Amino acid sequence: MRAALTALAAAILLTPTPALAAPIREATVVAEPSAAATNGRPRVATLAIPALGLSGLRVVPYAGTPDDAPGTAIQDRGSAAAPHGSGGLVGPGGVGNYLVTGHRSSSTAPFRYLPSVRVGARIIVVTDRHRLVYEVVGTRRTSFRSERSLREQSAAVPGRPGQTPTRAMITISTCATFEDHAAGNYWSDEFHNPEHRIEKIGVLRSVRPV
Repeated sequence: MRAALTALAAAILLTPTPALAAPIREATVVAEPSAAATNGRPRVATLAIPALGLSGLRVVPYAGTPDDAPGTAIQDRGSAAAPHGSGGLVGPGGVGNYLVTGHRSSSTAPFRYLPSVRVGARIIVVTDRHRLVYEVVGTRRTSFRSERSLREQSAAVPGRPGQTPTRAMITISTCATFEDHAAGNYWSDEFHNPEHRIEKIGVLRSVRPV
């Protein structure tokens, strides 16, 4: 199944990343159906990405859109933020898109090296009820200056607005400040977000109660 997912990812090279980051590729991910999921209700969680040595990152849910004022405020306090209530966004382990955003170049910068995460890496999410293990299957890029791109970011199947989800997926999103500035792009919104975001897409591989 992993080989099939990799074969279905159509990849194109993006702009260079910092020295410690691997090349970024953009992929359209097609996930196979799975019965492993939770009810998808928003919950406080902790997140770990062993490949980055990252563990215990608090993820705070809120009603809103990715990187809006409430979401940015959560990230400024050193946590990651998980919006819900727009597009196809759900809580941890829900069928759909569990989107988590975090800073890369400010506050505690928990996702400083997120672009270096490769296909096959694990993302571990723990709530008060479940331990969820996702596997990274691709990378996407979102533009804050494109309504279509924003719809794709928040779609129930990342990158595919309107498609009915068949399994639980995760999007880990952080800013592409370094890449944008290296390309001479200094645009930012009112919350100081650069134009582009780099996102790792994962599919839920296991879920168990805690």
